[in-house]
Amino acid sequence: MMAVLPHHAGVDEAGRGCLVGSVFAAAVILPHNYDLPHLTDSKKLSEKKRDVLAVQIKQQAVAWCIASASPDEIAQLNILHATMLAMQRAIEGLAVLPEKVWIDGNRIPPNLNVPAEAVVQGDSKLAAISAASILAKTARDGEMYALHERHPQYGFAQHKGYGTAAHLAALRQFGVLPEHRVGFAPVKMLLAQQTLFD
Repeated sequence: MMAVLPHHAGVDEAGRGCLVGSVFAAAVILPHNYDLPHLTDSKKLSEKKRDVLAVQIKQQAVAWCIASASPDEIAQLNILHATMLAMQRAIEGLAVLPEKVWIDGNRIPPNLNVPAEAVVQGDSKLAAISAASILAKTARDGEMYALHERHPQYGFAQHKGYGTAAHLAALRQFGVLPEHRVGFAPVKMLLAQQTLFD
């Protein structure tokens, strides 16, 4: 009988730099015989390829979990700690306990119950982190499309919540939504200006 190699999970986040919505994280344990052509860092893939791969990853993974931290949690904790919380939730949500976790970046969430190692640019180096980056990004985009349905005037389907000129113009024109991150500078400044003129 073949020895079973330890299950290692890859973890990545999406949406840290956005002005609106939750920050997402995903954790993925891939089998050793996975078949995922074009698997790489989600930022290097078209949206269409990410969507196809996300389905394949969910079908093939030994275990996967997507988690998030809300705009309220981001406001309370700050974006770094909210990101760590989302990562912790994704790891704890795995149906299979990994023997080790590889985390994209240079920080490890506190209070993990498994050994973990940070990997700078891990989404380009380790398949499980690439897979996690794709699941986190597609879930994050899904939230932006849902927000676009409710508030089409902000253009969330186009800019995905990032601080583009179009998003900032919409913020000035239509105001701050409950989903906006009130601690982020452009939103904070706008709220301060609104208070001045109220």
